[in-house]
Amino acid sequence: MKKITVEVNGKKIQKEIEDNTILSTFLRDHLNLTGTHVGCDTSQCGACVVHVDGKSLKSCTAFAIDLDGSKITTIEGLVTNGKMHPMQEAFKKMHGLQCGFCTPGMVMSAINLLQNNKNPSEQEIRDWLEGNICRCTGYQNIVAAVKEAATKM
Repeated sequence: MKKITVEVNGKKIQKEIEDNTILSTFLRDHLNLTGTHVGCDTSQCGACVVHVDGKSLKSCTAFAIDLDGSKITTIEGLVTNGKMHPMQEAFKKMHGLQCGFCTPGMVMSAINLLQNNKNPSEQEIRDWLEGNICRCTGYQNIVAAVKEAATKM
């Protein structure tokens, strides 16, 4: 067991964890932040994407212990004073979801895209979100949601 100190959604957290604790397990089981979904455990679906030090990371691919000292943002950390993030609003407005299982990871990846490219083309959005799988939609509304959020962010 080792102690980890991280900032999660703006709060400093210190926990003692096993060396082999995956970040997604740490978030879900140790911190009860269940908005980070685990869809495959093989880094293929993207449902578990969070931000670590401002960059997208599939949380099933990293040991939490390796992120000691990092700032982590989950889907729960996007809400400010009860108000959804513009990307969440856009997904709602453009119906960029169906079952919602992939949505947290998709939203987190899309936010990171707009942090890197303020006005992406449809193809650039599709390319960026390639690592996020949605089994319900044809992605058209997801792409429309990202375009909508780009006007607000």
